[in-house]
Amino acid sequence: MFRTALRNVLAHKARLLMTVLAVMLGVAFVSGTLVFTNTLSNALQNSSAKGFDQVDVAVTALAQPDVDDRIGKTPELTQALLERSAKVPGAASAVGVVNGFTAIADKDGKLIGGGFQSQGGNYWGDKDARYPLAEGRTPSGRGEVLIDSKTAERAGYKVGDTVRISVDGPVLTPKITGVFTTDDGNVTAGGSLALFDTATAQQLFGKPGTYDEIDVKAAAGTSQSALKTALDTALPKGKVETTTGKQLADDQAEMISASMSGLKQGLLVFAGIALFVGTFIIANTFTMLVAQRTKELALLRAVGASRRQVTRSVLIEAFVVGTVAGVTGLVAGIGIGAGLRSLLGTLGATVPDGPLVVSPGTIAAALVVGVVITMLAAWLPGRRAAKIPPVAAMSSVHATATTKSLVLRNTLGALFSAAGVAVILAATTMDGSDGQAPMGLGAGLLIIGVFILTPLLSRPLIAAAAPVLRIFGVSGKLARQNSVRNPRRTAATASALMIGLTLITGMTVMAGSLQQAIDKMASSAIRADYVVSMANGNELSADIDQKLKATDGVTATSPMRAGYGRIDGTTEDLTGVTGSTIGKLTDLKVDDGAFEVGGSQVAVDEDVAKSHGWKAGSSFTMNYEDGKKQQLTVAAVFEGNELIDGILLDNSALTPHLEDPADRRVLVKTSDGASDGTKDKLETALGANPAIKVQSKKDLSNEVAKMFTLMLNMLYGLLAMAVIVAVLGVINTLAMSVFERSQEIGMLRAIGLDRRSVKRMVRLESLVISLFGGVLGLGLGVFFGWAAGELIGTKMATYELVLPWGRMVLFLVLAAGVGILAALWPARRASRLNMLAAIKSE
Repeated sequence: MFRTALRNVLAHKARLLMTVLAVMLGVAFVSGTLVFTNTLSNALQNSSAKGFDQVDVAVTALAQPDVDDRIGKTPELTQALLERSAKVPGAASAVGVVNGFTAIADKDGKLIGGGFQSQGGNYWGDKDARYPLAEGRTPSGRGEVLIDSKTAERAGYKVGDTVRISVDGPVLTPKITGVFTTDDGNVTAGGSLALFDTATAQQLFGKPGTYDEIDVKAAAGTSQSALKTALDTALPKGKVETTTGKQLADDQAEMISASMSGLKQGLLVFAGIALFVGTFIIANTFTMLVAQRTKELALLRAVGASRRQVTRSVLIEAFVVGTVAGVTGLVAGIGIGAGLRSLLGTLGATVPDGPLVVSPGTIAAALVVGVVITMLAAWLPGRRAAKIPPVAAMSSVHATATTKSLVLRNTLGALFSAAGVAVILAATTMDGSDGQAPMGLGAGLLIIGVFILTPLLSRPLIAAAAPVLRIFGVSGKLARQNSVRNPRRTAATASALMIGLTLITGMTVMAGSLQQAIDKMASSAIRADYVVSMANGNELSADIDQKLKATDGVTATSPMRAGYGRIDGTTEDLTGVTGSTIGKLTDLKVDDGAFEVGGSQVAVDEDVAKSHGWKAGSSFTMNYEDGKKQQLTVAAVFEGNELIDGILLDNSALTPHLEDPADRRVLVKTSDGASDGTKDKLETALGANPAIKVQSKKDLSNEVAKMFTLMLNMLYGLLAMAVIVAVLGVINTLAMSVFERSQEIGMLRAIGLDRRSVKRMVRLESLVISLFGGVLGLGLGVFFGWAAGELIGTKMATYELVLPWGRMVLFLVLAAGVGILAALWPARRASRLNMLAAIKSE
């Protein structure tokens, strides 16, 4: 039986090629994902580990607990503490570290890198071992700066150039005195790093005479743990925390691994989808192969082969196919991993140097996935073939499925579908986070149910295409009959395309609806023409509001000042606003009371009000950061959103209690409204600062739109893999169907059907099957998009379903294109069959 199975594989090489390709693509995606993420993770970990070479023990300030409703303050790392650390037994030296957000503009005045990766710090002394100088000299004073070599290369800066830099105030224009190299993770991720001398950095980052961290280097012969113990003994208890360089490197590696884990899981989900789709193709292929060899298998049974041996022979074929697919998929995956890494570089992302990592786990995963998926998919057709009695197989009386089996299948499909719909509908009534797991379960049940029911659904849906197919005469009629002749095969072929389109449609519906929700939120909640904020999401300096007020054409402003307070033992976010103007700048929906902010009158969002049991007129005691208290009254309860939420109170009440006032954003209303000229005027008033964003409502929406577009394009690219596998499935099914119907096609040719009509018949059959899968995919995708939107709606009041009709029509056209493309080779092959040879074939 083993030799027989191997002969069958070798005898049907062309027939099994599509199956190998389908499995290979899925395996390549899995192994490519593992190679790519392992390589990237290894390179980042090695790079970050180098960054801790100069740190044996790091000393950081320990946040103090809240006392008597007063929010605890983090102690400062002073010069005295630095000197004390340097004198600890076993310490060779100590370096004070200062850092903060620093935006560097390119030669066109635009921010270099992403806002969150734009950092600044201090260069220690005359020779800082952390940052080796590639050229130039150390900086001195506010007029000099060092920049990293990658930023210098990207922006075209060199030593002696003047550069525009913003820290937390006016724009600086220092001269570049040197360029340094670094393994800093932010720079690696495409950001920038600017270094000033220590005194200048402390002044610029608002930390005169203090440090963010003290890095201590151990003397020769002293271990990191011994130095840590000595520092713990010498430094104030409960005020500082010490961590060894090894622990910092391990924590960083763990963090990188965790961040890579999310990327890896996301990519593996799409690999799983491709393999899931491929499973249908494998099962379909082996079903047809077994059906074509029914008489051969029956003869084996007649001469003494047992059912188990017949099943085993089919599984041996699957094992060989899976092994070949696994090995070729692994090789292709290594290429994909290397290609993805190069692609990151092409897109502008900086990836640390390092070897391509192909771990034993990746090799094992590729082979196991290839072999196991193929054998599982082939097991059912093999088992079904083994159960056919030899005499029945010889006379082919087994070919038609019994009424009992069809009723059982349809009943099972209906139960799965009903259960899936019920669970999804129940999930839509839950809170957003609580409903995620039930909705995932319901989606899985519904997809399985629809797949089981697909043979039943194929007849009415394909019958609906009959009027159009009649236009093509005999070819159209034959194509419709061929499509419904074997509903199970048609269903398996269409299901592969259905799954890909379900995901694409569902995600498109959600993205479009979210985009409109953001647009609606920006337009309905804000009357201001502009929102001014920091590029990295940090807080603005308090003088920004004054500069904007003094700008010609500005009619109203309100800073949204950040603060914290304690109410009944609970810490709450406070937002200080200008009470006299906030009503002109916002249009918040008030659920209770009248929107009024000023004096002791505050407005609170509905979530905060609900958590404290407040309504309009409720009074409460606010404990501010400085420990002082004030009695406040709720004037209004409003619907919060991503831009405005929490407790709104007048800045005259909040600011006196803040040690260092700063604003999250500033709302601005102008006499001329939003225009390019007005925006330029505001940006000029702020000193053309690269760190500050001046955004209209349209800009806010476009920023979100870019994010969604990028996300969707990535998803489309990943899901294209599943669609490619589906195309192979259609080609495979049609090619084997043509082989199966060789005698029939020969007879049609003999009674007058010309080659062009045969080609048209096969193409129309493929088109009908693909459109059938496309219609099912669109229907399920819209349903899933609606259901997921109901969950999102619990967190976003402006969310409502938007159906992207244009894109949905495009998806259906693409499904038709898949059908036409997939039919090219099978149709050509069918038209070239020798009619006499075909009539004699079995």
